[in-house]
Order: sequence, then structure tokens, then C-alpha cells
Amino acid sequence: MQRIANLLIVKDNHVLLLKKPRRDWYVAPGGKMNPGESIYNAAIREFAEETGAKPINPHLKGVYSMVITDNTGKKVKDEWMLYTFIALDISGTPFETTVEGVLEWHPIESLHFLPMAEGDRTNLLFAVSQPGMQYGTFFYTEEFKLLKEEIQNSMEGDGYDR
Repeated sequence: MQRIANLLIVKDNHVLLLKKPRRDWYVAPGGKMNPGESIYNAAIREFAEETGAKPINPHLKGVYSMVITDNTGKKVKDEWMLYTFIALDISGTPFETTVEGVLEWHPIESLHFLPMAEGDRTNLLFAVSQPGMQYGTFFYTEEFKLLKEEIQNSMEGDGYDR
């Protein structure tokens, strides 16, 4: 099972997103965890590698399973774990482009309509607008069409008043 950590910066009502060239979809900067690496360290390392900047005080906002199935939704082909972090500031100036894609600041509201995986839309919108944690499972076809999502929210305070 692949483990992925990503990190969304929210600053001045904008979010820093990476536009990936493969599908022209937007994602929060992040990537694969190394064996034995903590989710926290992986999120910081991947963010720094992809942006050239460092997040300040990142905080875990969501834990998700991403299940890839055949087109019927019955046969599991692959499964990933995704850990989504948020931070309200960065140190350094992000790259404009990297081998991973193009980094762009977008208004928070654009998370509603920018092209992205629908599970990413769910978890990133939660991260920027709700207190607490979110847990879920997203079921996709191999072409990344969302078949269904199962979401649970924990609304206990997280120190990020919105």
C-alpha cells in the first residue's frame, strides 16, 4: 500500500497548488512517504522538495484511503493512504515551476471549480473551511472517476479558528 502526505498552505485567502502536467489537475504539494518516515516529516519534506519553501507549523487535517477499482467498482486494483496537512504560512519563496508541475496561488473559492480529483476537492475544501479532522475513503476507477466517497468528520477544535 502506497502512503502519501500532502500539505496545503492557506495564506491571505489563497492556497498554493501544484498543477500537474499529466492531467492538468491541481493538487496540494506532496508525495510518497519513505519507509520508516513519519507522516509529519514526509509532508514537510515533500512540500519543501516540490516548492522550495518550508511550511510553518503544519497540522494534520485528514486521513484518507484511496481505493482504485476496475470500472465495475468491485475488484480492487490498488489502494493508497493519504495524509493531508495544512499550514497558515511558509518561509521562503516558492518555485514557479518544478519537474512536478507549475506552482500557483489561487483564491480559496477556486477549490470549488479548479480541475482536480474529486476526493482532493472534498479533503482540501474541508481543510480550509472546517475545524477538526476528516477521515474518509474514496473509491475511484483506474481512470480516476470517483465512484463513491465515505466521509467522517471530527469537529473537535483544532486550534485553527475559521
